Amino acid sequence: MQVANWLPRVELPFAAPSRPALLAPPEPAPAPVAEPEVAPAVAREQAPEPASPPSERPKIEVPRPAQALRATKPAAQEPQAEAPVPRDMPAPPPRFSLQLLRAGACVLLVELPTGEPLQSRDPGYLLLKDLLRAAGLPDSPQLIGEPVRWPLLVRGNMDQGPEAALEFLQSFIGARLEEQQACACLWLVGLPAIRFAGDADAEAYNRELQIDGLGTAWAVPGLELLMEEPERKAPLWQAMQRVRQRWMADAEQP
Repeated sequence: MQVANWLPRVELPFAAPSRPALLAPPEPAPAPVAEPEVAPAVAREQAPEPASPPSERPKIEVPRPAQALRATKPAAQEPQAEAPVPRDMPAPPPRFSLQLLRAGACVLLVELPTGEPLQSRDPGYLLLKDLLRAAGLPDSPQLIGEPVRWPLLVRGNMDQGPEAALEFLQSFIGARLEEQQACACLWLVGLPAIRFAGDADAEAYNRELQIDGLGTAWAVPGLELLMEEPERKAPLWQAMQRVRQRWMADAEQP
């Protein structure tokens, strides 16, 4: 049982006497020694004191008159940066194809919707032949030069805008008319022809125009427009009865 010493509670008969050291009570354990407390004054003396900054004299800033005026000036009166003025973007170049034709005493500037010269079996060309017969002109017009396609595919920085197209086309037609016989009337067939040769718009349909350097012109709706909107043929026929006197008079002269 791992018992080193055993003491009976009562004296046993005939037992050997016990040793006095075994019967003595155990000595109490020594109490822990308390460390002396450090007085607050001593602790403050031992702790290093932070270095105090040198005493400075407070500065008193006196506002100047200019500063006071800026401070009292309202924000609405402060100058604002001007916004940059946007530059005018150049107008895109127009796109059209026109063909000059000669029919008796008249010269025709006809819009080419597809950009290609008119063919004998094209519906637009057949309609043009009908208009020429109704006007008392030869129904087989002759070509004058190559078609005029805009913008011009040239090198350099040539202006291709609407004003440049108007100036070029009028100069081109004027040069071709000088090479031809006398022209009684210039037909402008199609909106591009009216706009860039007569300096007019769609409101000029079926009307006469006076163009400097080119003489009298007659504004005619485009061939495709007449086919898509047949109701335009009646006012065109009425206008033709008035205008055809110009070239009929020349045809009657010997």
